[in-house]
Amino acid sequence: MLAFLLRRLGSLVFVVWGVGFAAFFISQVVPADPAAAALGNNARPAQVAAYREKRGLDKPAWQQYLIYMKALVTGDLGRSLRTQRPILNDLRDFFPATFELTLAAMLFALALGIPAGILAAVQQDRPLDLGVRALALVGGATPVYWLAILMLQLFHAKLGWLPGPGRLDAYLLAPHRVTGILTLDAFLAHDWEVLVDALRHLLLPAVVLGAFSMALVARMVRSAMLETLSQDFVRTATAKGLPGRKVVMKHALRNAALPVLTVLGSLLGSLLTGAVLTETIFSWPGLGSYATASATALDFPAVMGVTLVAGLAYSLINLLVDVLYVVLDPRVSYV
Repeated sequence: MLAFLLRRLGSLVFVVWGVGFAAFFISQVVPADPAAAALGNNARPAQVAAYREKRGLDKPAWQQYLIYMKALVTGDLGRSLRTQRPILNDLRDFFPATFELTLAAMLFALALGIPAGILAAVQQDRPLDLGVRALALVGGATPVYWLAILMLQLFHAKLGWLPGPGRLDAYLLAPHRVTGILTLDAFLAHDWEVLVDALRHLLLPAVVLGAFSMALVARMVRSAMLETLSQDFVRTATAKGLPGRKVVMKHALRNAALPVLTVLGSLLGSLLTGAVLTETIFSWPGLGSYATASATALDFPAVMGVTLVAGLAYSLINLLVDVLYVVLDPRVSYV
């Protein structure tokens, strides 16, 4: 396992290089001038030329790439053309909000999707199974933006049960930043009013972001459970007189977890890097909002920084999934 971990960690270097090269190549072929976009429409040609020279944008592409890679090796992602701050600082500020939202959405998807999939498999072709399959179909087919607007209109505008966009009410002060995860920082500061308000703001975007994942988890758990429940070892356990709940939860679910785990890893990566619409509609200051604003402003260094984070996140999540394979099934080994 140690040798496997070292090999995979070493491969992250090539992943980061590949993602960085692809992002740089795309930034070069886009027919737009980031210098003109950064200075605005009223900038004079001399100002644009000076800005391009200052940022190294007047150099040939291969020289720009060498400068970019040299900085990347030292951990420098460059400076944002839009915010005029180091991109690493921007990512440090925006990433915790996305991580908090992603974690909440994933917990929602697992808390509803796994039990729904188990019950649907146990009650195959019965009303409960048909209901779960119908809800999963609706959840998977519902557009994120439509669901977000509907939830805001219903639970915020009409009923007034939950707050609107943002992470915190305007009259509340955020606690001292420790992790950047607002709920955790409020808990550490024992600021219960901020914690409750942050959780209320988190509920709607987490449900919207996790709806598709919940539907996919329910379908995958149902499919994996149906296949496992038809295996000989499950019939043997049942014939021995073991309680049905124990057969399902201890024997069938553990063996059905491996294919589901693969899907969960992909879902977590997509949630972590693909919450653009949800963050935009709910004014959530995360990576999605940052990437959207950067792309609109033609801030290519910032877009490349977000792309590198996304590639690294996917690689680390895949590594975690491989390790969990061994934990769940000792027969799996990596030589």
